[in-house]
Amino acid sequence: MNEFDLGIIGAGPAGYTAALHAASTGKTVVLFEKENIGGVCLNKGCIPTKSILHASEIFKSIQKSQDFGISVENIHLDYSKVIERKNQTIEKLRKGIELALKNSKVTVVNCDAKITSKNEIIDANGKQYHVKQIISAIGSKPKTVKGLEFDHKFILSSDDILNLTELPKSVLIVGSGAIGIEWARIFSNFGVETTIVELAPHLLPLADTEVSKRVERIFKTNKIKFYTKNYVEKIENNIVTLSSGETLNPELILVAIGREPNSQEKIDGVSYIGDEAGEIQLAHYAIKQAIEKTENIPYRKDLIPSVVYGEPEIAWVGKREQDLEGEEYKKSMVLISALGKSHCDNSTEGFIKLLTQEDKIVGAHIVSKEASSLLQQILIAMQNNITIDQLKEICFAHPTYSEGIFEALFK
Repeated sequence: MNEFDLGIIGAGPAGYTAALHAASTGKTVVLFEKENIGGVCLNKGCIPTKSILHASEIFKSIQKSQDFGISVENIHLDYSKVIERKNQTIEKLRKGIELALKNSKVTVVNCDAKITSKNEIIDANGKQYHVKQIISAIGSKPKTVKGLEFDHKFILSSDDILNLTELPKSVLIVGSGAIGIEWARIFSNFGVETTIVELAPHLLPLADTEVSKRVERIFKTNKIKFYTKNYVEKIENNIVTLSSGETLNPELILVAIGREPNSQEKIDGVSYIGDEAGEIQLAHYAIKQAIEKTENIPYRKDLIPSVVYGEPEIAWVGKREQDLEGEEYKKSMVLISALGKSHCDNSTEGFIKLLTQEDKIVGAHIVSKEASSLLQQILIAMQNNITIDQLKEICFAHPTYSEGIFEALFK
């Protein structure tokens, strides 16, 4: 029987992070993965989507290059090459993780495995492993609903959509969370007729309402159609009828209504983390869970940032205005168009909004180029209970988007 200090099932961000950090403390680790190292994030989610999204933004920026005095003729898009580069990016990053695991002396077993007790794992080949501790991080899968079951031809999941080698002429996206919004941007940037249907009153329903409304305004400008307070009522011969009575005839449907945890029988004494835990389904949250489990470094669950990528980025952390209804709070806002850097970049859309109580930031909501990086600056202040007056003492470089944070402190 093989003996280890820690056994981990699933090698996504939660699993491989736990393996690397546990190994760094001197523990012996065995890591099981039945598919590819990297999990959903690297192979079917964060990384491939951002690779394709970046390509779409380059394509769009070339079309707008005349704004900067640059003329480009005969622009040609080979979408199969976009997918090829996406695959190369995945492979490169996967090899990096595999090398890190090897250098950390983590034993990687490339097959399925089952937890039989809090101290025993049996792999798909019947081999037994005795471990002192088990972490299960087997991830999640695309969610669907009745009437929108994946056929992988007309009705696609977020996994399926990554492997198209040709762009459709039109697409209907069901759901407007991060996945739906990012794919709407990708398709729109590439010139695909894009429509979203969302059950909630606004797009990006988990965001601050003011953020959602700004996203809707941006989408209208970009000619992305959307139907809120709506759902797919029926599909007949690829004709989609919405609950409002509207009929659509898309070439493809992308169902982007979130993900559901991969399920298994829960065993007392086993730690379940990442998407499988069914809490916050974000790679960076999974990483924090893994580090807490292996190195006992705590984190604040109320300060997990959310980011939606594209131009402009959308990012938020902490409380939303709708969360603060009935409470006293102060709202400070700076428009991105007030910042010199935004005009240099021709990226003036958006705002930085801070919500404060008792001289401390309790929520930050940003729609801007570089929003993901801007949010991190605010998050550090929130994590360390830094007051508004203390933040005013910091010198922010000019011209930057960060200046918007500084300006908001004085509003």
